[in-house]
Amino acid sequence: MRSKGVGVGGNGGGGEVEAVLDELYALPPSEFVARREECAAAARTEKRTDDARRIHAARRPTLAAWAANLLRRSRPEEAGRFLELGRALREAHATLDPSGLKELSAQRRRIVSELTRQATWLAREAGHPLSDAVQRDVETTLRAVLADPEAADLWAAGRVESTLTPPSGFPSEAAGVKAPARTAPRTPPATATARRADRLAEQRAKRLARAREAAGAAEERLRGRRTEQAETDASLRRAREDHRAAEERVSALEERVREARAGLERAERALREAEKRDRTASDALAKARREADDATREAERAERDAR
Repeated sequence: MRSKGVGVGGNGGGGEVEAVLDELYALPPSEFVARREECAAAARTEKRTDDARRIHAARRPTLAAWAANLLRRSRPEEAGRFLELGRALREAHATLDPSGLKELSAQRRRIVSELTRQATWLAREAGHPLSDAVQRDVETTLRAVLADPEAADLWAAGRVESTLTPPSGFPSEAAGVKAPARTAPRTPPATATARRADRLAEQRAKRLARAREAAGAAEERLRGRRTEQAETDASLRRAREDHRAAEERVSALEERVREARAGLERAERALREAEKRDRTASDALAKARREADDATREAERAERDAR
């Protein structure tokens, strides 16, 4: 396996650090560094120097690596079958059975392609669409998981940091399957040769059967997942349409509320002006009454004086 980085973790260290690393590699790459430093600082504050060092050593995954990790966590059953398929393929490759490997290569291509599509869909739903180049990196990583036990272990832990590359010794998708040349052994007795050939044939048949079974189970599960994903996509489209319709209704209601509030403000201004005019009129009326009363009293005094 060739990789630009190897995930931190493994069997050593405390469970608390492992939980932190699992959390970190579940985050989108854009959030990784800030959370890593936060967790490392917390460990240092608690005087857990070794834990802080391990956390700080974790490297931010590329977008393709994050998508591969997301697939591993989000599709555990498919991932388990995929890992089992990888073990079966590696055993079949070890038997140097070209015909068996050739038969499985088509299934391998279909499964890798389908899982890459699922990873792309999951990433898009998480808000991080993948470019064609990134999708190719995801596919390359998945092929490495089939071919290389070290890559398989890293992906199984969900801590891939960068694109993993299949080893050159494992047949690629485009290449034909060729058994490496062997030095011709000394010819043993005919009976021993026949027995040895029978044992090898039986071993090859068993390993090929396991590989076929693993590939068949993986394909069956992927077909079901494809149907489920199509239904989910349709449901998502309906939900988005309902959401848009609800937003339009809310916008219309908000516009009506704004208009009603504007009308209320106009009515309140008119009311205040009317109240002001009413108070002015009341004051004028009271003043007129006082003046009338004063005039009446003055007239009464004048009349008394005239007598």
